[in-house]
Amino acid sequence: MEQDNRPIRWGIIGCGNVTELKSGPAFNKVQGSELLAVMRRDRAKLADYAERHGVPKTYANADALIQDPEIDAIYVATPPGSHREYALKIAAADKHCCLEKPMALNFAECEEIAAAFAGRDAQLFVAYYRRSLPRFNQVKAWLDEGKIGDVRHINWSYARTPSAVDLSAEYNWRTDPAVSGGGHFVDLACHGLDLFIYLLGDIRDARGIAVNQQNLYDVEDAVSACWVFDNGATGSGFWNFGCAEYGDEVIIHGSRGSIRFSVFADAALVLESANGSEHVEIPHPENIQFFHIENMVKHLNGTGRHPVAGAEGGKASRVMDQILAGLVG
Repeated sequence: MEQDNRPIRWGIIGCGNVTELKSGPAFNKVQGSELLAVMRRDRAKLADYAERHGVPKTYANADALIQDPEIDAIYVATPPGSHREYALKIAAADKHCCLEKPMALNFAECEEIAAAFAGRDAQLFVAYYRRSLPRFNQVKAWLDEGKIGDVRHINWSYARTPSAVDLSAEYNWRTDPAVSGGGHFVDLACHGLDLFIYLLGDIRDARGIAVNQQNLYDVEDAVSACWVFDNGATGSGFWNFGCAEYGDEVIIHGSRGSIRFSVFADAALVLESANGSEHVEIPHPENIQFFHIENMVKHLNGTGRHPVAGAEGGKASRVMDQILAGLVG
């Protein structure tokens, strides 16, 4: 849809840590965009955030922000357990909406949210910002150019040590399935699975085994999975949150080469092909959601298309639901 010449005026529901550097400042840095209002229930933290980031309007009530006639678009930066509620209210108010990832607690909620925006001028986006990052678009370019031939398999190995919060008795919403939809797997794996769908196409079917090895919390901390894409390529992965050291590596195997990269680390992209090895360094931007926000603005102005619009944002949740159906114990 097309806008007039004024900036798209954004409001944020939930101005917590994810908005401090990753996203919040970029709403003012992107051309044609303005961060006009923020909402948080804690009034002291709300006032502090608004002062530090130069945001003119503050709300302690989400409904009031949603109904503000000066707000064009709303970024929901709360945990997934509240995404459905806020998204349906934003759709009813005919405002554009960007949901933090994952899109909702499960795929059924994602479908309900997408249906609420279908047929409206109001647009729906999900903050799978890796689809907009130059480093991963370099990987996509190599694939589209046939640098490694036909893709045969993709594997992602992810491991890390337990966090200090995991080892304590402190409450962590990321391991409360009523709020997060699962454990650290849901919080982190969705980024990579969504990226793989972007790079290689839709995942037709997935299977998994999930267990709790450490008993530090009540959800899975170790997951293994395999899947198949619509084009016949296969995939596999493991995610473990109780290992001795950190690791994050993706390998795409092709008929004539391979590509290696990390989903989260700012590591080199490595292309192995008939022409030899190529190492490419593409650092993350200061505000990692900058290009994602820029693409939303272009989409709303009719000058581009965002890669995670509408129902596209629920595809990773569908895959995770399939994988976690194999929860053991």
